[in-house]
Amino acid sequence: MSTLSFTPDVAATADAHDRASRVKLMIFDIDGVFTDGSLFFTAAGDAMKSFNSLDGHGVKMLQSVGVQTAIITGRNSGIVAARAGELGITHLHQGVADKTIALAELLQSTGISAMECGYMGDDWPDLAVMRLCGFAAAPANAHEEVLRRVHFAASKRGGAGAVREVCDAILRAQDRYDGLLATAIGA
Repeated sequence: MSTLSFTPDVAATADAHDRASRVKLMIFDIDGVFTDGSLFFTAAGDAMKSFNSLDGHGVKMLQSVGVQTAIITGRNSGIVAARAGELGITHLHQGVADKTIALAELLQSTGISAMECGYMGDDWPDLAVMRLCGFAAAPANAHEEVLRRVHFAASKRGGAGAVREVCDAILRAQDRYDGLLATAIGA
């Protein structure tokens, strides 16, 4: 059994492991989760974001074992659309004011229940949708109110491997991590 990192308000390690084992759809926020939360703007007003390649590979590994992936974010960004396309994330919801509505649309379109969904967020706009999902996760630098309410708190910060850490935890909980690693090392 893998070792997971938990916030003080979580009652038992086994609860998060069990919740992660049921994830069929993992949903991510972008700013503060896939990125460090910084927003860079050029003089022309174009936004730039930086993504971690380890996080991207974690998403690809989830997809390789049949876990669907999605993004729900409050901002609209061509950069996010490009990154989602590069990673094969087909469920992309941008410019979302109420993330629970986007979750309901995802549940309807995929036929997956909320208890089979995971959500990773970092700030207050994520709290309502996190509460509805069976597995809630956050990067280490998430807002304290978010960290109090998640099942899994990554030891890494947003944009610095937190997404990969959560993906690895799900793969371990679903007994898929070791097989993927064996394939990667040629064992």
